[in-house]
Amino acid sequence: MIEQYVLDLQEVDETQVAVVGGKGAHLGGLSRIEGVRVPGGFCVTTDAFRRVMAGVPAVGERLDRLSRLDPEDRVAVRALSAEIRRAVEEITIPGDLVAAITRALARLGEEVACAVRSSATAEDLPTASFAGQHDTYLDVVGPTAVLRHVSRCWASLFTERAVTYRRHNGIDHRSVHMAVVVQRMAFPYASGVLFTADPVTGNRRVATVDAGFGLGEALVSGLVNPDVFRVRDGEVVARAVAAGRRAVHHLPGDGAREAAVGPRRLGRPVMTDVQAVRLVQLGRRIEAHFGRPQDIEWCLADGGFQIVQSRPITTLFPVPESGDRENHVYLSVGHQQMMTDPMKPLGISVWQLTAMAPMHEAGGRLFVDATRRLASPASRAALLDVVGRGDPLIRDALETVLAREDFVPSLPDPGPGRPPAGSASAPIGTDPAVVTGLIERSRASIAVLERDIRTKSGPALFDFLLEAFEEHKRALGDPLSFQAIMAGMEATWWLNDRLREWLGETNAADTLTLSAPDNVTSEMGLALLDVADVIRPRPEVVAFLRNVGDDEGFLDELAELPGGTRARDAIEAYLDRYGMRCVGEIDITRPRWRERPATLVPAILDNVRNFEPGAAGRRFEQGRRRARKKEQDVLSRLRALPDGDRKADETKRMIDRVRTFIGYREYPKYGIVSRYFVYKKALLEEAERLVRADVLPEKEDIFYLTFQELHDAVRSNQVDDRLIQRRKDEFRSYHALTPPRVLTSDGEAVTGTYRRDDVPAGALIGLPVSAGTVEGRARVILDMAEADLEAGDILVTPFTDPSWSPLFVAAAGLVTEVGGLMTHGAVIAREYGLPAVVGVEGATRLIPDGQRIRVHGTDGYIEILP
Repeated sequence: MIEQYVLDLQEVDETQVAVVGGKGAHLGGLSRIEGVRVPGGFCVTTDAFRRVMAGVPAVGERLDRLSRLDPEDRVAVRALSAEIRRAVEEITIPGDLVAAITRALARLGEEVACAVRSSATAEDLPTASFAGQHDTYLDVVGPTAVLRHVSRCWASLFTERAVTYRRHNGIDHRSVHMAVVVQRMAFPYASGVLFTADPVTGNRRVATVDAGFGLGEALVSGLVNPDVFRVRDGEVVARAVAAGRRAVHHLPGDGAREAAVGPRRLGRPVMTDVQAVRLVQLGRRIEAHFGRPQDIEWCLADGGFQIVQSRPITTLFPVPESGDRENHVYLSVGHQQMMTDPMKPLGISVWQLTAMAPMHEAGGRLFVDATRRLASPASRAALLDVVGRGDPLIRDALETVLAREDFVPSLPDPGPGRPPAGSASAPIGTDPAVVTGLIERSRASIAVLERDIRTKSGPALFDFLLEAFEEHKRALGDPLSFQAIMAGMEATWWLNDRLREWLGETNAADTLTLSAPDNVTSEMGLALLDVADVIRPRPEVVAFLRNVGDDEGFLDELAELPGGTRARDAIEAYLDRYGMRCVGEIDITRPRWRERPATLVPAILDNVRNFEPGAAGRRFEQGRRRARKKEQDVLSRLRALPDGDRKADETKRMIDRVRTFIGYREYPKYGIVSRYFVYKKALLEEAERLVRADVLPEKEDIFYLTFQELHDAVRSNQVDDRLIQRRKDEFRSYHALTPPRVLTSDGEAVTGTYRRDDVPAGALIGLPVSAGTVEGRARVILDMAEADLEAGDILVTPFTDPSWSPLFVAAAGLVTEVGGLMTHGAVIAREYGLPAVVGVEGATRLIPDGQRIRVHGTDGYIEILP
């Protein structure tokens, strides 16, 4: 029983994280790989840690207090974590444990210099590396010193940085235990870090070696500058030799010393190209063993490479599975849908089952494979034109990939009898009845869905839903609907291009489309102004709403207040029309407004405070008059030009066309989310049956199953609890990943640039999507439910899908990190006449909340004002 407190590294592997922690498990796994040398040593197991912790006075009460602390309260976290550390270090290690550690040390050599290294169970994980969060001690000699430093490693589980890191990663303090690795010290000639994938671009075919003379700890901590080698396909493709060389060496019993590198080494690389390639080959072997790209710490000692640590690179965005070894280029769906947050498995699978094109999942996000369209010159040109108009960053990224002539294969254009993929149908006439008919057809189809699904349950529900998904795709693929959408977009492009050419007007369509009819998203924002009109004259209701918080039962309580019944009825009527919407609505698992109506309360209160009665009607009429005035001005100026009557007549036809069809651009998305809410309610009823049958603890657990897995669970009344927990952990980790606009099958996140030099120094560049210039206070809002806008504020946010539209009525301008010319936020900004710039990388980080800024919606940049 005593010996289970200590295990030799050769006795463990990567499956034993619970026993020897992440570092110990990885080192044990490394020691089993042929050709990989690991310094010998042993692990003091987590059983030893638990035994010692059981003797720490009031440890449970202290951990409870630690869990309740705000992780941002650094003073309190620092004080309590230091208290726990002192208590751990002061505990006397039991005699049998001392004997076990001493015997293991004797096998290494009692007076040999050792590294004593922390190895927590939540460390070197695929989703959280915990790099540098716990302590390591070098050149520890003798049993007494080793035992003292083992205690320090145990205590380092409660350093301020480790405690805060766990809280930010959603890891319970009680669930983590500490093992300790004791290894023979290596005294290297050189050491460093190997990344088996490029840590900046994510390219899995490019390995990066950082190398410095002496100890690797000096390089990792930034004390010395490394040589950098980039290796691709067995060849060094780039190298940079550090200037001003210094090195840190550790001599046995003499500690670490920093010194300048001797003159013979100055200007010479730490290693040869042959050594760099050999090291990368070792790294590829390690990567293959662990099944994912690795961050490897290595040293060059005694004539060869030794590996002292390997952990997953947790910052890489995953690569979609293609099922082949061909090159692929993937486009982010989230950037087109204005929702780059991760989606849960049920949301992903339902979107895949209802989408018009195959969708590939990676990192909780969806991508489309654009490789074939890029391979054909004709379809390539059409694709680049469409994405370039919407998001120039995507086009620039695609052109970067295409410039590598060997990456995307070249295919011949279709023959004369075969139209290019994705080519448009014949245009339709400018007839408002087309839009009216499409909307009526969509409403009727959804009504049939709502009627027919009521009688379905159990496995029969899933059979019905699979048929409903086919009807869903049929409605999405309606050629007339596609023609109507394209008619509005093409008329917008025509007006902007021609009026820039003829009159020097920039983005003239922005004003010409104000208050266009049949825009369900802009109507949604204005309708909430009408709700505010009902609430504003009722002070008791206003006061009540200010204290609602996240109370989702507040609507029932409203009826007890003077005027509360009318207020409740107004909100209920709004929810009847728009309650299927929410932030991130393409994910069926996201809570809808009907499910969480309190989400709308901040926007309602903003409208009560910022607007007078009748604002909705006035705003719509003001927009209509501005559009009409702009039309008259443009036509008058055109007629004064050579061949002006023809130009004016063509422009008038396009103005009529854009106002007829541009509002419909928003309706298909409304139809999608309306159907999604019907599907969701039916699936949640099945989830409630599973909860009643004790198959699931909570109905929301179905969100972590795919549609097929949920179907199987309903049929079998069985669910894999471990699968659901693993999916929850994965979903939590996906929030730390930033999805790229363009991703290659090599794992490279290709970043486009605007390539502009016509903006003031220090300005933030983006895409102009709604004309005008406005100054105001920036309100950086990450959660719509926490919005607090005053009149004249400029909304700054990562992205805006249609659910953000109610906030637009109070904003004076818009800045987003994600978006394009025809994405929802841009369309509604133009509809409301808000100057807007989208696609501003890092806007929510670079613009402080409350900062005064100037938004140049016509020219596409933001100035930070003094």
